[in-house]
Amino acid sequence: MSLKKQYLKSNRQCKVTFRLPKAAAPEAKTVHIVGEFNNWSTVQTPMQRLKSGEFKAVVALTPGRDYQFRYLIDQITWENDWKADHYVKSEYGDCENSVVSV
Repeated sequence: MSLKKQYLKSNRQCKVTFRLPKAAAPEAKTVHIVGEFNNWSTVQTPMQRLKSGEFKAVVALTPGRDYQFRYLIDQITWENDWKADHYVKSEYGDCENSVVSV
């Protein structure tokens, strides 16, 4: 997993590319990014499946803050980003959320 950040001066945004490797979800049919940037919607931000078996999505975020998120695989299984900027304990359940800082 990898978080690539591209800061755009023209509109004061950061385009973050999220990647979920095939090893994290080898049999996945769908993956969605669920987080603070989409009000924790489980359907709003689908990821594109690449020929390599990875899933990828680009999300434009406002710089200057941290965003919590997780990956939702096939609307059943939750996965964190293995290379997130850091992690915080979730207020729901016994787990942590991934965090991207922009």
